[in-house]
Amino acid sequence: MKVKMLSRNPDQYIRETKNDLHKMQRNYDPDLHPLEAPREYKQALNAVKLERVFAKPFLCCLDGHRDGVTSVAKHPERLSTVASGSYNGEVIIWNLASRKEQARVKAHEGSVKGMTFDPTGENLITCGDDKTIKIWNTDSDDCKEHKAKSIIVCTNSIFSISHSRDSKTFVTGGEVVQLWDGVKVIPDVTTHWGVDPIHCVQFNPVETNLIGACSSDRSIIIYDIRQATAVRKLTMKMKVNKLCWNPMEAFNFTAASEDYNLYTFDCRNLSNPLVMHVGHTSAVIDVDYCPTGNEFVSGSYDKTIRIFESHKTTSREVYHTKRMQRLTCVAYTHDSRYIISGSDEMNLRLWKAIAWQKQGVIKPREKAALEYSNSLKEKFMTHPQIKRIANHRQVPRHIFNAAKEHKIIYQKIKRKDFNRKAHSKPGTVHIKASKLKAIVKEDE
Repeated sequence: MKVKMLSRNPDQYIRETKNDLHKMQRNYDPDLHPLEAPREYKQALNAVKLERVFAKPFLCCLDGHRDGVTSVAKHPERLSTVASGSYNGEVIIWNLASRKEQARVKAHEGSVKGMTFDPTGENLITCGDDKTIKIWNTDSDDCKEHKAKSIIVCTNSIFSISHSRDSKTFVTGGEVVQLWDGVKVIPDVTTHWGVDPIHCVQFNPVETNLIGACSSDRSIIIYDIRQATAVRKLTMKMKVNKLCWNPMEAFNFTAASEDYNLYTFDCRNLSNPLVMHVGHTSAVIDVDYCPTGNEFVSGSYDKTIRIFESHKTTSREVYHTKRMQRLTCVAYTHDSRYIISGSDEMNLRLWKAIAWQKQGVIKPREKAALEYSNSLKEKFMTHPQIKRIANHRQVPRHIFNAAKEHKIIYQKIKRKDFNRKAHSKPGTVHIKASKLKAIVKEDE
């Protein structure tokens, strides 16, 4: 006699404790799930909608300055330490974790033009309107007592400063470009190309022998400290306010221009920009890359912060508040999770890089659910409804109206070029791409 019986392992369906969730049995055979695709689409649609519901990027406001913020410097070793300078010459060192200031010094007479930490993070180097470079020891009490570790008096005005990532060398930009040793009070190298002052200098974080500079004559200049001279010069139609190197792609950099756009270049071929990033409705003042090199953040005179993916034309996020005025500086933190912005209404603000990202500890089950939702969003991102919800952003009225006006102007120019070509002899009219129209010439 044969007896057939069903046997189950209790570990597969009994909870270990009463607080655990009930375990569900599921057969993944696709024949048993004919409506799997519509179900996943609905889950992706709900996930995108919940993203917009939980999108609250603003974290806190650090209000301690008595004048507009001019520059921000990140500590290379401590994620929570940031220094900021203002128009009245004050420098404040902040602790982002406690949201309080650690030290405040009267660094310069006039505004603080630039600041940077050395690779160890022990020293903060500042420059200002008073033609001095001051080195502050942030780990000692001398900084709190307004005593600079070293003071270098220059003969020329200084508008920008940047430190090398792997040495004691730092560079300053002003009427001339000067290369300094961390110990000497006399520059090792002094060079210039033209008579216009340099308002921005940046060391390349990967190829540390390269320096990028922006001049008031609308040019971008590449210097090589091994040759002690400039290598290339690119003249643009409009002035470039700031330049930032990609920390993962050694030869790429992004320039913030007065023509409301940003341009990503390969320094080996400056005559053809890789990408033109559009979206701002006023001059772009500052730009800073994410440590991963995949994204960068920009701050503009139109009172908004935008986050761009390095290979895409349009921004993925727009941040703004009612109180925030014209942006003067922006920075990505070293863990790529937060953004710091400074504006001319005397406040420093902290934002989330991903607007809907949850703060704090995420449990494994919740993490798995988020990863599943993200994979579904990627799968259905090309569907019109999901794409519309994911890309839609509420912007202030002045931004909305300006963007509409710029669109009309762009369409008019495009239509005019098309008509000129259509009514001219074949081969006589050549229409340039928009990103090429911003370039005047390249010198070597």
